[in-house]
Amino acid sequence: MCGRFLLLTDLSIITESFSIHNIAGEYMTGNNISPGQQIAALIRKDGQNRLVNYRWGLIPWWAKDPSIGNRMKNARAETISEKPAFSYAFKQRRCLIIADGFYEWQKLGREKKPFYFHLKSEVPFGFAGLYETWISPDRQQINTCTIITTESNELIKPIHERMPVIVPKEFELEWIDPENQNKKELLSILKPYPSNEMEMSDVRTAAMSIVCFNGS
Repeated sequence: MCGRFLLLTDLSIITESFSIHNIAGEYMTGNNISPGQQIAALIRKDGQNRLVNYRWGLIPWWAKDPSIGNRMKNARAETISEKPAFSYAFKQRRCLIIADGFYEWQKLGREKKPFYFHLKSEVPFGFAGLYETWISPDRQQINTCTIITTESNELIKPIHERMPVIVPKEFELEWIDPENQNKKELLSILKPYPSNEMEMSDVRTAAMSIVCFNGS
């Protein structure tokens, strides 16, 4: 699963790294981003990469009550093309959710110990995501998203059985392109990220690194 992540990288770097042509809305950052918050996402529209912000917790277009979004922070890669809540978005509303790293908790008896995971290169990356637009009874438009998860790689497996899907740089455009309808090709992207390209630290150590990262 993925219930918390971090994004602190400057917008100028994000714009260059993801070849962003258009910025729609405020660039949302934080060191402990959680479901229900507005988060930065990358979509492709009219042939351009567009940075937007969506509320984390997907509300399917057919939902009668927005509270369903509280249970839709994650979508399992194994069933994403079949479940009614995600199948339509999977066909044409795929996005990248921008992050620097994420947290997972290890169960130790009655306690849980948090760990921080990021790429060894320390560059920002995109979680595979889906987005939807829900229209409320009073005609308000709410844009929401979910993060796709898969089985954990060897680094994360001792901590948690699931991990968010990190899309390799070479497949980012393929993932967000709404014209791409190749189901087999799209599903092949939703694999555990190579463990040898990632690093893990406990949250106390990670927090010290984040302070240095911020220049504080």
